Amino acid sequence: MSDARLEHATLQQAADWFARLQGASDDAQLQAAWRDWLHASEQHRQAWHYIERVSQSFASLGAQGPAAHQTLLDQRRSKHGRRQVLGQLSVVGGIVLLGGLGWQQDWHQRLPLVGARYRSSNELRHERLADGSQIWLNAGTALDVEFDGRQRRLRLYAGEVLIDTGSDPRPFQVQTRAGVLIPLGTRFSVRQQGGQTLLNVFAGAVQVRCANHGQHAVAAAGQSLSFDADTLGTPGSALAQREAWSKGLLLAEDMTLQQFIAELAPWRHGHLGVAPEVSQLRVMGSFSLRNTDQALAQLQEALPVQVVKRFDWWVTVEPR
Repeated sequence: MSDARLEHATLQQAADWFARLQGASDDAQLQAAWRDWLHASEQHRQAWHYIERVSQSFASLGAQGPAAHQTLLDQRRSKHGRRQVLGQLSVVGGIVLLGGLGWQQDWHQRLPLVGARYRSSNELRHERLADGSQIWLNAGTALDVEFDGRQRRLRLYAGEVLIDTGSDPRPFQVQTRAGVLIPLGTRFSVRQQGGQTLLNVFAGAVQVRCANHGQHAVAAAGQSLSFDADTLGTPGSALAQREAWSKGLLLAEDMTLQQFIAELAPWRHGHLGVAPEVSQLRVMGSFSLRNTDQALAQLQEALPVQVVKRFDWWVTVEPR
């Protein structure tokens, strides 16, 4: 069994247990079975911690509270369950510090710097800056804007931004983990993916400098370029989908279903996953990012898949 299949299966098991434990605080046999499952592997504990965090964050938005989490609290108050449950919570709480399994659907890790001045959690955000520049923030984006008398700088920490630069004598630059981008009167998008930065230029040109070794290049209108702190990639064609999201559209051009879900997930609250059995199906077409339920319904019509909603905050795409 592949790692991806195991991760998905473990997450689904955690969701099953969460559903079964709702309203079952007096079922000692069920709780004992759940504890056996929880202690069977580290992955089980990580999956349980993940589902608790997702449910609690969704509840903080005003949705229905997590009854299964209340089951744990009830056990903490009981004479017989107090020590066991405190131990479970302390173990589970420590695992997230180790990075877990790296599930892409972990929406709580999409905005790592909550102190960033500009953030967009699950929607598109548009801002006009003091110099007349316009920026569009994709869902799951965090950045800072630093303007002074000598320069204009954007620091992109996570996600993706589309920039239409205003006319101003001060130099403009975008800083990412991978390096610095200097636009030359232009419209372009910058996407941060781990240590990689993806540039797409739609008008004008953008100069790129890698952070570590000073490699540099200029990408012209109609070009894309991927780079990290050390090396520049080979220029390619600019991708229309990297601008379409600013209009609330997801353009899928022979995209795998796994890639599609990764693009759609930041626009939703909660968990959006895909079963490994269908993750490599190809997706074509235009989909609404502002109405993700509609986008998922389109998938069901076009592909041999079904959208399974365990809770409002836990949705997976499964084989039909």
